[in-house]
Amino acid sequence: MSSAPTPPSGEELPTPAVQNRRWIPRLVWVVPIAAAVIGISLLIRNWENAGPQITISFLGGEGVQVGKTLVKYRDVTVGQVSAVVLSADHQTVVVTANLSKDAAGLLKEDTQFWIVRPRFGVGSVSGLDTLLSGVYIGMKAGTATRREHEFVGLENPPALAHGPHGRELQLHAARVGSLSIGSPVYFRQFQVGRVIDENLLPDGSTRVTAFVEAPYDGFVKPVTRFWNASGIDIKLGADGLKVQTESLAAVIAGGLAFDDGPTEVASAAAMPTDFTLYKNETEAMAPPDGEPHYVRMRFAQALRGLEVGAPVEFVGVNIGSVIAVDLGYEPRDKSFPVVVTAKLYPRRMGDAYEILTAQGKTESEETLAAFVGTLVQRGLRAQARSASLLTGKLYIALDFLPTSPRVAFDMSDRPVELPTVNGSFQELQANIGRLVKKVNDLPLEQIAADLHTDLTDLHETLSELHGRVLPSAVDTLSALRGTLDSANRTLDVESPLQRGLTETLLEARSTLQAVRELADYIDRHPDALLRGRRSQKMPGRPAAPGSEAKP
Repeated sequence: MSSAPTPPSGEELPTPAVQNRRWIPRLVWVVPIAAAVIGISLLIRNWENAGPQITISFLGGEGVQVGKTLVKYRDVTVGQVSAVVLSADHQTVVVTANLSKDAAGLLKEDTQFWIVRPRFGVGSVSGLDTLLSGVYIGMKAGTATRREHEFVGLENPPALAHGPHGRELQLHAARVGSLSIGSPVYFRQFQVGRVIDENLLPDGSTRVTAFVEAPYDGFVKPVTRFWNASGIDIKLGADGLKVQTESLAAVIAGGLAFDDGPTEVASAAAMPTDFTLYKNETEAMAPPDGEPHYVRMRFAQALRGLEVGAPVEFVGVNIGSVIAVDLGYEPRDKSFPVVVTAKLYPRRMGDAYEILTAQGKTESEETLAAFVGTLVQRGLRAQARSASLLTGKLYIALDFLPTSPRVAFDMSDRPVELPTVNGSFQELQANIGRLVKKVNDLPLEQIAADLHTDLTDLHETLSELHGRVLPSAVDTLSALRGTLDSANRTLDVESPLQRGLTETLLEARSTLQAVRELADYIDRHPDALLRGRRSQKMPGRPAAPGSEAKP
């Protein structure tokens, strides 16, 4: 049995026994170390999942806010704006955006960005959802192979996005008219697509990009013709007034239409992606014109009313149009003729062109000159004629005038120069001028004086007639009226004259009947003229002997 420890004596205190427990500090540092490891792992994970950072330059940053404005691709959020600053030259706004990792593959050299705002147009309305949610940055992926992280934003939306099924077509025209992005595309008045983009090319022409949805893209063939279907097409023909339009939307906002064109332009080549956009259906469905040829005409008369674009007709068929009207000068007689340049399409001449091609001739300038020379020898002349008396517009008519004087034709001139004659309207004006001159040469004053004298004599004659002749005529007419009344009373059925005349006619009739009976009797008994009339037997009684009249 152990004894209790002896307490220290005096003032000495016991020395405590210190035990070294090293495991307690290790447990204390576990929590911060774990937190640091978790934080580092989260940082590494965020770094691994973090997408690229891009910069976009815009002319203005209206509505773009840091931490609020999103970047969307096909209406799916793929990033967020992290900074908005001015550029170094203070001309643009540089927007910095952090994108998600899965959007890194969309950052191509030709990727496009734009700010989506509410936009109101005649043909479409877009961006209405941004009225409540605020603007956002739209994104359209490119197709280039090179990657890029600095972009220049678009001020207007790019071509509309479309589905994966269908065909994208390029249409070329001189003008687009009222077409705009979103305008419908029709096939036989059924909407099969829409316009997704339009651009102005360096040469001044326009290019319209249209998308035709599947399965309607199968109607697009090598012979397909496209035309502008905007507005209303009004035609006045022999069968009356015709009004045609694709739809009310095409009238207001414009639209395109297409259909199969002439089959002679069909080709076995691959399906084209570029087409011509014609102004209207009539022009689109016309046969191919081929290459134009240019001719020149000199008119020794004023051609007010002849404008660029005026038709050129050959015996009533439109074969071209006027492209220039200039003023020339002839040093020989110091005159100023009007020089008209026109382009002609020989294919519009129909059978005449077919005959030329059948003979193996080509559409060269020499061929055209030789052909025109033959026609000039037969009396072909160019003449400016009036297209409308109301508008005063003129057109060029190529017609045969055998009575016109013969002219020399130089086939070496380029362009070919056609002989001309004065227009019918100008000839009419000249005839009117000559008529006016003849009227002016008449002695109008003498004629007027003689006419005044004749009118004075006529006035005196009429006064004499009114004063003397008319009263006598009135009396005569009154007497004639009394005579007619008396004759009317005389010829009345109940008048004594009528009754006496009736009785006389009856007696005359009886007398004529007796004479006819006597003539009949004498015809039967000619001896009665010598012997007298025989006695007639009484009916029902025999005649007494010797009672017959003796001759």
